[in-house]
Amino acid sequence: MSHNGSIHYQTAGRPGSEIGADQHAFTRPRNNQGMACRRCGRPLDRPGDYCLSCDTENADAVVVEIGSTRGTLTMLFEDRVLGVTDITTTPESEPTLSTTQIRNYAGRIADEIRRKRPDAVYVTGELPVIQAMRSAIRYPVYRVPESEPVESVLDRRGEADLEVIETRPRDKIGGAHSTVIGGRDGMRAVETVAGHPNVKKVVPGPIDAGGSGSRTGMRAKVSRADANGNLRLVLRDGSSVQENRVVTTARDHETGERVREDLNEGLVEQELRSE
Repeated sequence: MSHNGSIHYQTAGRPGSEIGADQHAFTRPRNNQGMACRRCGRPLDRPGDYCLSCDTENADAVVVEIGSTRGTLTMLFEDRVLGVTDITTTPESEPTLSTTQIRNYAGRIADEIRRKRPDAVYVTGELPVIQAMRSAIRYPVYRVPESEPVESVLDRRGEADLEVIETRPRDKIGGAHSTVIGGRDGMRAVETVAGHPNVKKVVPGPIDAGGSGSRTGMRAKVSRADANGNLRLVLRDGSSVQENRVVTTARDHETGERVREDLNEGLVEQELRSE
């Protein structure tokens, strides 16, 4: 069994280095730079590492592609790719061992991200690993498309970043109505949405008990953004429906839709998403 896996990295003009290699590990050849501090020039152990010598951030974003056996981290600074790090793991079929393997796999990815101290993390791939990774880091995490995730992030780099709200999720929830339907699952859905870094506030709405009944339990969905980028979190529990206003830092409909997609992915991770 191999819960720890291995780490490979690649930068310009240097062969791939490895730590604890196993049969799954490999390095993507890239013609990039990122192994020296951009301010003081001191060598870095891995691409995009934060420089402790002069207190300088060398990677402002990390794109993480998480597969079942390999996680690929691509470090970015502004519009440049600095380098790539691969972290491998060996999946386990036995449930108890699988839980441990996922936790350790996510922990290794989180450790690598913390070495960079980025402004933001962009992620795609295996949901259980993403969920475990999210809980292990303090940086804003955004979902990106599985197809060409690095290119997707680079395409957005020229745009102004959305404001990040550091307030605790529970402190973002409030309004004239304090009741949330669905019991613990309903509150979990609201807190999942409130925990997003681009959500300012979640305002619970009135409850409509006149809907058609359902036996699927509490389900949640974030509706399409309005012209200002704000959203609605729709909760359904039996015959009850509740629309909750979600105030975001999005600038317009397009950026609001990006937040919406990320929020719905978060609800999927929590197994609360309805179609």
